Amino acid sequence: MVFSSTIFLCVYLPLVLLGYYICPKKGRNLFLLIVSLVFYAWGEPKYVFLMIFSILVNYIFGRLMDKNRGRQKRMKLLLVLSVVIDLGLLSVFKYTDFVITNINAIFGANFDLLNIALPIGISFYTFQAMSYTIDVYRDDVRVQKNLIDFGMYITMFPQLIAGPIVRYADVQDQLADRSVTTVDFSEGVMRFVVGLGKKVLLADHIGQVADQLLGGSFAGATSVGILLGMLAYMFQIYFDFSGYSDMAIGLGKILGFTFMENFRLPYTAKSITEFWRRWHISLSSFFRDYVYIPLGGNRKHVYLNLFVVWALTGLWHGASWNFVLWGLYFFVLLCIERLLRNGLSRIPKPVRHLVTLVLILFSWNIFYHTD
Repeated sequence: MVFSSTIFLCVYLPLVLLGYYICPKKGRNLFLLIVSLVFYAWGEPKYVFLMIFSILVNYIFGRLMDKNRGRQKRMKLLLVLSVVIDLGLLSVFKYTDFVITNINAIFGANFDLLNIALPIGISFYTFQAMSYTIDVYRDDVRVQKNLIDFGMYITMFPQLIAGPIVRYADVQDQLADRSVTTVDFSEGVMRFVVGLGKKVLLADHIGQVADQLLGGSFAGATSVGILLGMLAYMFQIYFDFSGYSDMAIGLGKILGFTFMENFRLPYTAKSITEFWRRWHISLSSFFRDYVYIPLGGNRKHVYLNLFVVWALTGLWHGASWNFVLWGLYFFVLLCIERLLRNGLSRIPKPVRHLVTLVLILFSWNIFYHTD
């Protein structure tokens, strides 16, 4: 992995950027599509065909919905079919063994696990594809008639592996026309370097401390040691996720794209509600716009809507019950904040900040331990 990362940073990435700027503007999307597929195939050779299938399916359904504009029942059927295919692929590769394991545990069965390898980035590019077809259905975006441009949107290598989730609506104009100034390029390089530093210099080393203190047996552990391990993991996961996002945003800027911010100093939050406005913003806004609001949002069945969203948010992070518990833990906290918001506003900000950090710290303990 270290060798591959070194090759990417020292050889592949400079060649890609050089080729991108040499390439005529009309050919840049095709160039990015090709190098993104090569980048993905580098880590997952066989699953590149799964990604190509996803591109074709969502492109075709987008075109079909556009041709049937005004025929509401047919439009809805096409949307449902596209979402079922997208979520079906995600479920087969990510959750099949999870379902089999639970069936075996509940019914005493002995079905063999399929041990299907999880395609890299499938959770991210599936959500991106769904954002396109849903927005086409809603008539919020123009249908993309150029397969190369659409394929490049799905495969865009800067954010392919770990986000942020880039919605088609945010980049549709940039797909057709974009430019890079000297300022954009320098800011992009700086952002990428900062993200790389977060990941390599901070997250990776802090993660070693967290694993030493939390990863083994607790038989001889001390309370202080466990607390330090939890704190280490709390910072590791922030520097890891935000570092990847910074690198993606920086590379996007170098290539002429503006991706949404994904982290805004989340540990400065003074409530759990505020924390989720600052943490993994692209994911929380996706669930808000495509699940919470369509279910009724704040208009009806608010707590049921919140339950569904946070159960799905937990499950999205991994096929294990601790992730579901992690999501439902935040569901409970957000419900409490909603019920007590008038009283909580009277508590001094430093106290609210401290309590929020403690609650977040405990959430990462749930997130870490899959057993």
